[in-house]
Amino acid sequence: MKVEEKFPPPKELAKNAWIRTPEIYEEALRDTESFWAKAAEELDWFKPWSKVLDWNPPDSRWFVGGKINVSYNCLDRHVKTWRKNKVAIFWEGEPGDKRTLTYDDLYLEVNQIANILKQMDVKKGDRVTLYMPMVPELIVAMLACARIGAIHSVVFAGFSAKALRERIRDAEPKILVTANHSYRRGKIIPLKQNVDEALEESSSVERVVVYQRSDTEFTPMKSGRDFWWHELTVDAPLRCEPEPLDSEDPLFILYTSGTTGKPKGVVHVNGGYLVGVATTQKWVFDLKDEDVYWCTADIGWVTGHSYIVYGPLALGTTQVMYEGAPDYPQPDRLWEMIERYAVTIFYTAPTAIRAFMKWGEEWPKKHKLSSLRLLGSVGEPINPAAWLWYHQTIGGERCPIVDTWWQTETGMILITPLPGTTVLKPGSATLPFPGVKAEVVDKDGNPVPPDQGGFLVIKTPWPAMLRTIYRDHQRYRQTYWKRIPGAYFTGDGAKKDQDGYFWMMGRIDDVINVSGHRLGTMEVESALVSHPAVAEVAVVGKPHEFKGQSLTAYVMLRGGVNPSNALKEELKKHVRQEIGAIAVPDEIYLVDKLPKTRSGKIMRRIMRALLSNEDLGDTTTLEDPSAVEEVRRWLKEIK
Repeated sequence: MKVEEKFPPPKELAKNAWIRTPEIYEEALRDTESFWAKAAEELDWFKPWSKVLDWNPPDSRWFVGGKINVSYNCLDRHVKTWRKNKVAIFWEGEPGDKRTLTYDDLYLEVNQIANILKQMDVKKGDRVTLYMPMVPELIVAMLACARIGAIHSVVFAGFSAKALRERIRDAEPKILVTANHSYRRGKIIPLKQNVDEALEESSSVERVVVYQRSDTEFTPMKSGRDFWWHELTVDAPLRCEPEPLDSEDPLFILYTSGTTGKPKGVVHVNGGYLVGVATTQKWVFDLKDEDVYWCTADIGWVTGHSYIVYGPLALGTTQVMYEGAPDYPQPDRLWEMIERYAVTIFYTAPTAIRAFMKWGEEWPKKHKLSSLRLLGSVGEPINPAAWLWYHQTIGGERCPIVDTWWQTETGMILITPLPGTTVLKPGSATLPFPGVKAEVVDKDGNPVPPDQGGFLVIKTPWPAMLRTIYRDHQRYRQTYWKRIPGAYFTGDGAKKDQDGYFWMMGRIDDVINVSGHRLGTMEVESALVSHPAVAEVAVVGKPHEFKGQSLTAYVMLRGGVNPSNALKEELKKHVRQEIGAIAVPDEIYLVDKLPKTRSGKIMRRIMRALLSNEDLGDTTTLEDPSAVEEVRRWLKEIK
């Protein structure tokens, strides 16, 4: 099968009643407000809105005057129906412990924790920091905050005490909720110990609620400040009335790394955010009541917020939630779970797919994956070779792949196929979601011709867009709205082909200029990964005396492939054949690992900074800090 082949919409999806015809794109852009108003009507509102959109660029307000509660939409409206006893979550811990929670189970637990927060004097607008592993109690705590109008700030449980302290300092939470520990590849991660260290210099946190993940380790508790979750819930009331909140009241703060290394507190609000994630969850994943859905993201990232917690639960979905590493105790852990729970929709990241490829197809072949009917990709551009492997090996060539593009700031998926409607192209995120106007422009904001790279921008507002950066609205305006006047600047490079399909080229700072030619490092990486010996690649630019910049590639090989100088030359020849001589890396290094963030993204900024003798900035998000030292060693070899 050639990469350029197009995949038509599967007939069984095209027959679904809710699947729109291609005309929906034109209709939604012609009257965007009516489109989103119709979508909003599928949620339950305490008070209807008086105006769909108040747009004062770059500031927007959606569903003005409307009153809503996210927790009510994710729980109460379901427990009033047959979904009361429907499974909400099949949860599995890394050691193998399992739990099944119905919507009624979640509802009762959320009410209890909401009452406990109120007893601790948490009021509407107060911040609550959540530093927890992938356990159902994290979802419970988020929905409890949403129920009473508190603003939650989830900090990824893999972050260090230092990174946690920085986020606490900015958000100034009154309450912190954590667990005594978590598991990762069989090791115990001491979350409470990190909390104690982070709070040594924090004055805002009054109480710490600790969920007991297990009692295998002693947990020090500070009298008067620390309280066990299970002890608090013994007598907690089982009913807490949901607070009617304004559509524009903040729902959560989520910190994302900035180019300066200082995390940005992205603020999302109740009404528009829930409309955006619920609508995209339904349309992009073709969700039905009988589906078993699994998004493998961590809730500490926006994908987990939008497409594990709020999107699926707003629709009454049954989903799988897993605590640990995908290769523990063996590389078939995920495939084993797909078979056990009869998962129908599987949503994961390209970095995970490339890891699956490296581990070998013998692992998924050990398990029956015939329950799958739809696959998804999220987090970064997926190269065509990984797309095809995913389609063939995991999807059995019968499952469409929804390759989704969006960001922490956008809150919801913005560019994606619609299964049953969109013809698929391996490696392309395809078309903007209905009601979203995206464009590829030059530095002056003018659209560029087809197949020419440029800046990806969003020309019109969308409901789930961020409203500000917490306590720094000027930074919000400067970061997202000043670069291209009148448009949201994504910071990503892209190109559109002759069919209007979008192809992502990575971050703008990953688009480099070699001898006057602009090259997307993603394009070079895709060419290298298409070679059968290659598992994963990071391509970065470095200063060059004559070319301006040159390309350096760090290549991880598939299992069983031996590194050699001959293979390096073969890879250069392969790139020359795939793209052209201009794209051939000056240097190729065959390495055992790449520096990655805890969400799995390759930390190209670190690699580029080391190559160019620039400041490293914030490295707290690195999964393996030793990878920085490895890059340093590479740099010494280069010199």
